[in-house]
Amino acid sequence: MWEIFLKTCPFFAVIGLGYWAGRTRFFTEEATVYLTKFVFYFALSAMIFRFAATLELKDILDWTFVKAYLAANITVYVLATLVAMARSVPVAEAAVEAQCAVIGNVGFLGIPMLAILMGPEAVAPIIIIISIDLIVFSSLIVILITGSKGNGLSLNILRTVAMGLVKNPMIMSIVLGLVWSSYALPMPQPVEEFLTLLGAAATPGALFAIGASLASKSAERMSVAVWLSGLKLFVHPAAVAVAALLIWPVEPFAAKVMIASAALPVAGNVYILAQHYNVAPQRVSASILISTILSVVTLAAIIAWIETL
Repeated sequence: MWEIFLKTCPFFAVIGLGYWAGRTRFFTEEATVYLTKFVFYFALSAMIFRFAATLELKDILDWTFVKAYLAANITVYVLATLVAMARSVPVAEAAVEAQCAVIGNVGFLGIPMLAILMGPEAVAPIIIIISIDLIVFSSLIVILITGSKGNGLSLNILRTVAMGLVKNPMIMSIVLGLVWSSYALPMPQPVEEFLTLLGAAATPGALFAIGASLASKSAERMSVAVWLSGLKLFVHPAAVAVAALLIWPVEPFAAKVMIASAALPVAGNVYILAQHYNVAPQRVSASILISTILSVVTLAAIIAWIETL
């Protein structure tokens, strides 16, 4: 584990540097917003497109993988929802808590870190994970929050969900990359070098942005945040491991990537949704902060464990 911990340290060191910059106001909240936009819309999109353009859908779309990941996520999602409702939490807040339990920071932390630690071949399973997270669970939370306000499942809600997916640069990068690959289009050298150069900014930019954004997060509602962090860092990867290794055995390397992805801390986009709909943003903020701090140790431990499989 110590060797893996040392390998993950530089990633978390960049996050720590970003946190320091945000905490000391050397990097303002406005600057963090624009850095995040640059990473999300340009650098990370270039990296994802470049990887996806070398893959074929038939090679990465493993239905056993999808089934195992979905089953594990739904199990943890239902557990988080039931515990929330047992505390008499409204449906919208229960949906936000369940989202914290199953949606990890795969885009900003998972792709840069796991692509280096586990090799570029880890990106193919991660692309499937991102697609499931965004298409299924990001859509589900919007439907539940909006529907709980008494509007029901209207065409406007479905239109909002559809437009959210279309406007998401990660989804678009994956789709465009796979289309490029399916037609076996050549990648001109200047384009390849442009994507490589721009994509290289994704890893340090994303990690720094995570740290800077954490500087503005509060640690309110600690008891609930600790519970949600525990679900995300321990229960979620455990459920994925049982599903992918025992119930529906997945190809070994892909299973390892799935488990490692499940061990990532709560994603920042959960906070964006919570803040947008004004549903428990402080609770999500605290969960992101606590799970990210704890993941310095827990993520290294889980990656070290899966390497022994």
